[in-house]
Amino acid sequence: MAASRLDWMVDDAQRLAECRHDHPFAVLGSQVSEAGQPLVRVWMPDAERVELLVGDQVLPMETPNHPWVFEAELSHDPGCGYRVRVQRGGIEHEQHDPWAFRHEWMGELDRHLFAEGNHHHIWRRMGAHVVEHDGVAGVQFCLWAPNARSVAVLGDFNSWDGRHHPMQSRLGGCWELFIPGLKPGTIYKYEVRAQNGHCYPKSDPYAFQAEVRPNHASVVAEMGRYSWGDGEWMHQRDQRNPLEQPVSVYEMHLGSWMHASADEPYIEPDGTARPPVPAADLKPGARLLTYPELADRVIPYVKARGFTHIELLPISEHPFDGSWGYQVTGWYAPTSRFGTPDEFRAFVDRCHAEGIGVILDWVPGHFPKDAHGLAFFDGQHLYEHADPRIGEHKEWGTLIFNYSRNEVRNFLVANLVFWFEQFHIDGIRVDAVASMLYRDYLRPDGEWIPNENGGRENTEAVRFLQQANHVLFEHFPGALSIAEESTTWPMVTQPTDIGGLGFNLKWNMGWMHDMLDYFELDPWFRQFHQNNVTFSIWYAFSENFMLALSHDEVVHGKSNLLHKMPGDDWQKFANVRALLAYMWTHPGKKTIFMGMEFGQRAEWNVWGDLQWELLQYEPHLGLQRLVDDLNAFYKSEPALWGDDFSQYGFQWIDCDDTSNSVISFMRRESNSGRWLVVVANFTPQSHSHYRIGVPLDGFFEEVFNSDSSRYGGSNLGNLGGKFSDDWAIHGYQQSLDLCLPPLSVLVFRRDEKRSQERPLLAAQSEANAA
Repeated sequence: MAASRLDWMVDDAQRLAECRHDHPFAVLGSQVSEAGQPLVRVWMPDAERVELLVGDQVLPMETPNHPWVFEAELSHDPGCGYRVRVQRGGIEHEQHDPWAFRHEWMGELDRHLFAEGNHHHIWRRMGAHVVEHDGVAGVQFCLWAPNARSVAVLGDFNSWDGRHHPMQSRLGGCWELFIPGLKPGTIYKYEVRAQNGHCYPKSDPYAFQAEVRPNHASVVAEMGRYSWGDGEWMHQRDQRNPLEQPVSVYEMHLGSWMHASADEPYIEPDGTARPPVPAADLKPGARLLTYPELADRVIPYVKARGFTHIELLPISEHPFDGSWGYQVTGWYAPTSRFGTPDEFRAFVDRCHAEGIGVILDWVPGHFPKDAHGLAFFDGQHLYEHADPRIGEHKEWGTLIFNYSRNEVRNFLVANLVFWFEQFHIDGIRVDAVASMLYRDYLRPDGEWIPNENGGRENTEAVRFLQQANHVLFEHFPGALSIAEESTTWPMVTQPTDIGGLGFNLKWNMGWMHDMLDYFELDPWFRQFHQNNVTFSIWYAFSENFMLALSHDEVVHGKSNLLHKMPGDDWQKFANVRALLAYMWTHPGKKTIFMGMEFGQRAEWNVWGDLQWELLQYEPHLGLQRLVDDLNAFYKSEPALWGDDFSQYGFQWIDCDDTSNSVISFMRRESNSGRWLVVVANFTPQSHSHYRIGVPLDGFFEEVFNSDSSRYGGSNLGNLGGKFSDDWAIHGYQQSLDLCLPPLSVLVFRRDEKRSQERPLLAAQSEANAA
């Protein structure tokens, strides 16, 4: 036993006791004494007695070097085939020894791919994984913290004492430890000790579940147990080009769409009541709905409205409800506010069963400074830039990812693959892309650093976005990748191999601002601002655009959509109907925020729920019917979406009638040859004889009228349709003499059968006259 008393062992024991040891496997577990004798050394802080159990043998263990380092010699190397019986605080228990399991979890290939930023499934190595080693069940922990002096696992299982479970340092800055006996549901953190000795308790960046706010420890969650039922949906999705499909998105925030009464607990499938999530800032007497409850209420509602997709404000775990989810701390964890990861999987699965795709907001542009998060993670600026001139958004109080570091990019790119693979989502909307693309974004002169070429472009972020989109479509070709990009950065939706950013859709922020500015005007003044309505067509085909009326437009004193409109209540509703109808007939995919579909009056309040009581009033119910019918009509008419991004898909008839604030155009689809005529009147003045040119003669059926009494309109129209006249106008030999209702959008479709009847009717009329 002399070898165990050497000075180096005393020093190792002291380093273990002071949480300074980075290679516990060098001295713990199965070892060999200086004399070549097999030896087991166990680290048990605060233990009073430890016995070694090998087969039928019970061997007492001694503490020759330190009161917490227990040793016993054997006649053979037991490997990991031993247990220990521990007496601590008067309580005796048996356990496996964590340092008996010396497996290297991160292999050489894993480390290589991670170091070069190309490990697309790095979460399968990093984080906390429920596994078996040599037939023993437990949890394998793995963390990247290359600047740390030491790292330990903390939890209830060791009284949150970092001395108990020091981790092993591996090549590439990774730390590993397998702790036998731990199970799903175990709460844990990492104690990261910097080189200067400062200690940082951190949540796991790769955790698959987190505690419910205001707590923020990580939770061990078992992966891969959910049984999906959406195989056909997933296959069909990746066989289609989403740009050639109708896309109508209902953007929503799960925490404020609707609440339940705090007196009505959610009953688990086993009959027990789920404890309510702490929610002090919600309206009195309310609680958040769970994922199962949301599935029961949201999905039928969205399906009834006819939307093709739900877009969810960030589901990734975040500490504060008031942030709307945009300050993420748990990148690989669906928020526990509403339930478990598998319950969120079931939500997505049910959406797919009902024909609804799921889009998540994704926030790779910044992260909060919360102490348990990524900031200053291992005692140095690991995930963020050290220089605040490139590493901090001062106005937002957040930090910016260091996109030049391979492992940081890998963290984000793999996170994208994770959400699609593990939760079967169908798309992402990337928040605040402009803040990533420009180094001087919201920064005055002198507070930003030019790039390597002296410019303001953030070339590192550009390369990251290109990599993320390239990897996404490589794995999931039918996905949607939508950029919220508010500038004129070129080629946002062009492929990365020709220099584009690689998104397949971009929010059309210009259209949104132009249209809201226009509709907020008194209708008399609109004649001087016709360009607001028509300008978007000049650039409509420069990118693949999505028209969006988002949550950002109904907060911070901007009023909700209905109360942006001028005039009395009738005119306000008519204006909203006209705006939405023009939006649905304009080239581009569609997104509106929850509440707009029925005329929410109040601004969005993250602490409340939508004003569902308004649906007892006919004007609000009529607006909801309009959205239902717009979505149904939109999906049934390929002319409204088949050539969204081709100039063939749109043709002006007349965009110059400024004095009447009327526009007319055609939407066309090349595959089917279908086409529609759209006429919009943006003033309260009706027109009983308004003439527009059309390319063919015949009968034009009025297939949509936003002024219908079904929607709360005045019910003016064209008695189901009109025959064209031999009256040349707008460059066409044929024209329609129309009745235009006030503040309305009309859509006409040429009826081939009835068009053929007109010559017969004319001939019959001549015969009768003769």
